[in-house]
Amino acid sequence: MKREIIIDTETTGLDRKVDRFVEIGCVEIIDLKVTGTTYHKYINPTHPVHREAFKVHGLSNEFLKTKPTFRRTVNSFLTFIEGATLVAHNASFDIGMLNAELDRLNLPPLENEVVDSLALAREQRPGSRHTLDSLCRAFKIDISKRTKHGALLDAELLTEVYIELRGGRQFGMTLDLFAEQKDETLVPARQRPVPLPSRVTDEDRAAHKAFVETMGDKSIWLDYCAN
Repeated sequence: MKREIIIDTETTGLDRKVDRFVEIGCVEIIDLKVTGTTYHKYINPTHPVHREAFKVHGLSNEFLKTKPTFRRTVNSFLTFIEGATLVAHNASFDIGMLNAELDRLNLPPLENEVVDSLALAREQRPGSRHTLDSLCRAFKIDISKRTKHGALLDAELLTEVYIELRGGRQFGMTLDLFAEQKDETLVPARQRPVPLPSRVTDEDRAAHKAFVETMGDKSIWLDYCAN
């Protein structure tokens, strides 16, 4: 059983030395199947949101000042991701920011295995665009609700993209088929010890051959008729 956590974050800016988290969103999958378990927190960054960052996620200083700090949420977050592989799009940014936040609290860096879905997309789809929006369009995933970036929404979209990149939908269908075949209520078909004789007579074969000959030399039926 492989447990993976698809994670996305929103921040006050792009500099891990000074910027902070404002939102964390996570989606749990096990063996490439969504379990329905998520983790989502808005976070008071105790640091102003840069104007450009606000344009991206729309989370204002006024909204965030009433939310808990990362110090107050870190234990629940670490418990949620414990033992799981983390999957993030451009993982070096999200994981780098996480480790910077942990360091400020004198906590050790994450030891989770990390998968970068951006690197995976570049490997599997060379020559294509690899933004989350572009990958959603390529895989026909609905992004109509994504008017702005949001950590949980983006994690949910990335989950669908990641499962597609891993071939998970086909994998799941195969498992379902095997599960059906193992249903004890299904009775295997009985095989006849001696096959039934053909009901097609020599007269039938001659009549069919004569009909095919009326269709000309290019008839595809000639490929199936004995000479």
